Amino acid sequence: MFKRILRIFIIVLVLAVLVVVVGGIVGFNFLRDNGIKQYFASMKPPAATVSTTIAKPSTWMPGVEAIGTVKAVRGVDLTVETTGVVKDILFHANQKVADGAVLLQLDDAVERADLEATKAQVAVVQMALTRAIELQRRGVNADATLDTARATATATAAQVSKLQAVLDQKQLTAPFSGMVGIPKIDLGQYLAPGTAVVTLQDLDTMRVDFSVPEQQLPLLKIGQTVRLGFGGEDRPFAGAIRGIDPKIDSSSRLVNVRAEVANPDGKLTPGQFVQVRVELPEEQNVLTLPQTALTTSLYGDYIFVVQPAKPAEAAPAQAAKPEEKPAAAATDKPADAKRADAMKPAADATKPAADAAKPADKAADAAKPAAEGDKPALVLSQVFVKPGRRNQGMVEIVEGLKAGDEVVTAGQNRLFNGMSVAVDNTIDPTKSANKQADQQ
Repeated sequence: MFKRILRIFIIVLVLAVLVVVVGGIVGFNFLRDNGIKQYFASMKPPAATVSTTIAKPSTWMPGVEAIGTVKAVRGVDLTVETTGVVKDILFHANQKVADGAVLLQLDDAVERADLEATKAQVAVVQMALTRAIELQRRGVNADATLDTARATATATAAQVSKLQAVLDQKQLTAPFSGMVGIPKIDLGQYLAPGTAVVTLQDLDTMRVDFSVPEQQLPLLKIGQTVRLGFGGEDRPFAGAIRGIDPKIDSSSRLVNVRAEVANPDGKLTPGQFVQVRVELPEEQNVLTLPQTALTTSLYGDYIFVVQPAKPAEAAPAQAAKPEEKPAAAATDKPADAKRADAMKPAADATKPAADAAKPADKAADAAKPAAEGDKPALVLSQVFVKPGRRNQGMVEIVEGLKAGDEVVTAGQNRLFNGMSVAVDNTIDPTKSANKQADQQ
């Protein structure tokens, strides 16, 4: 009987222990999973680092931008006027020639011989005219003979001039000073009238032809400053508008404009593509941002504005400090406890002052400025804006932005509304990396 009771007791004890162990494991796993969930639910993502700028009114230089083609103010492709065989080429590629310089000589032996023969005939005709005048003076010559002699002398002189002009056509001369290009002919080559020989370009002054929409025509006038460049925002060449076509093309609705630009260094070449900007009068108090601050999406253009986070709800009142407990609580101590407190060893009252005084470094740590802990967190606010004109990496904001707003200029790729951020303006995205390295 006793053994049976003992066996039942042991079985019950083992079952109880098993239940306790299994219940403890299940409870531990439940508490652990619940704690992990609460930890990750309350954990805030790390603040993203961004660079910002303060939106403020600035001076805006508006302009009319277009695409233009460079041409020389004086530039022609030289051709020959008559037939002939090339006898001599008196220039080389990229040579600067003066006005009237001989560039090409064709074979002119026949024309020169004809000219000499005609000049000799002129001398004979002139002698006959002199004799006819003398005989007329003596009264032994008819008037018709004298008139014939005079007509013959005039015709012969005209023939000389004609032959001289034909002889001159055997030479190709520069109509103005400039730079010649690569020769397009060779020695001994037979040339027909109109054959191109070489191009001649005056590179000291260039003209730029471009077109603008008819809506921008009222903004243009003769003499306005024009700036040119090959690409990007840099436009190192300056000139002025010299002509505006009074007619608008009915098919394209564009108007042709011509400007002239000085080219002392020869960096502009005829036929070159350039970006043109006509400078307009500057405007004041225009809100602008770097173009890197503006993000375009299917829903519109928007920016991220950095704002202080809203203060959290007031935390529950802290428990009263031990030294602030009511005096009545001290009076509730039993008499034995009071006697024990009164009978504490005197050694406790005579502790060294050094133990009571904290080290200076601990005191400094305890006296850290509260401003660091009280520094407000920064969050993002997504604001949709209406952009306007663009110039030199800046964009005008017409609507949605206020002066004084702190706007994110870099790091927007992974940002979202309400996200915590940290501002770091050591890197300015509006400047190139080389310029920032030179400044540092």
